[in-house]
Amino acid sequence: MALVALVLLSAIAFGGVAPAQAEPCAPISEAQATALFERWNNALQTGDPDQVVALYSPDALLLPTLSAEPRQSPEAIRAYFEQFLSHSPKGRIDGRVLQLGCNEVVDAGTYSFWLDGDHWVAARYTFVYAFQEGGWRIVHHHSSLQPTTQAA
Repeated sequence: MALVALVLLSAIAFGGVAPAQAEPCAPISEAQATALFERWNNALQTGDPDQVVALYSPDALLLPTLSAEPRQSPEAIRAYFEQFLSHSPKGRIDGRVLQLGCNEVVDAGTYSFWLDGDHWVAARYTFVYAFQEGGWRIVHHHSSLQPTTQAA
């Protein structure tokens, strides 16, 4: 107890900063959470990687569908989408589960992409969105190709 008091007094004496107040919970409905994917999919339709990257938090982690390399910076995420957008992707949700929380949304399920105007690619996905600086940003996005066979 004395140690805790000493640490607190030292912080005050040497200009320590009090812990930041937690942001109040941003309300979000299922319809609004569903619209977050549509916003991302619409950004894909522009063909502009900068519009897609703008939806991600600066410290987001992308585990992309068509690359084995984790992307952990806006530059790395942009490099992935430069390549991915060259396939003119158009996404659709095939099945999803939404989990709404305080300043966080988890959207997970299966989706498919129409690529190169001639074939569908099925994948599993997880988007984790966080309410940051007044808006919903992607903080984690994992996408992996759908297995072609069912395990017994």
